[in-house]
Amino acid sequence: MRPSDPSKPSYVARIERIEADARGANVKIHVRWYYRPEESIGGRRQFHGSKEVFLSDHFDVQSADTIEAKCTVHSFKSYTKLDAVGNDDFFCRFEYNSSTGAFNPDRVAVYCKCEMPYNPDDLMVQCEGCTDWFHPACIDMTVEEAKRLDHFFCESCSAEGQKKLQNSHSASRHSDTKVDTKRRRR
Repeated sequence: MRPSDPSKPSYVARIERIEADARGANVKIHVRWYYRPEESIGGRRQFHGSKEVFLSDHFDVQSADTIEAKCTVHSFKSYTKLDAVGNDDFFCRFEYNSSTGAFNPDRVAVYCKCEMPYNPDDLMVQCEGCTDWFHPACIDMTVEEAKRLDHFFCESCSAEGQKKLQNSHSASRHSDTKVDTKRRRR
């Protein structure tokens, strides 16, 4: 929907109902607003995606003339599976109570050493050992280096692999079983 200040981004709303007078004129739309993170109490945080909106409890009636274009607000899961994100694509993973500032759900899964929720705008790499996800910067890697990776093992899984290797060496000293000490590079 068109904002009164043209320098601001368009408002995003879900149309709940459309009504017109007896002549079919004076069309009004009943909407439920989506808020952008910066419009919420607490503001935008590092994990909020650039296309993230919150479904609010704020209902309103507007003139149909204020509609600028149709957009799609995806679930978080379906948004992360999009092949290409267009200008009219947004995602929502929270409902927002505009009077209290409360979110539902009030907790989400966190990832990486930094324990932040997933931001679909940021690249993350997955450990092949524990399957945890990491931001390149949190593991002392550039985004370019991360993009060139064929395989990745986090610090914990790399250390665990070394322990298993050391244990197999000490076990081989006490038995006649030959242990291959070469590790296949992954």
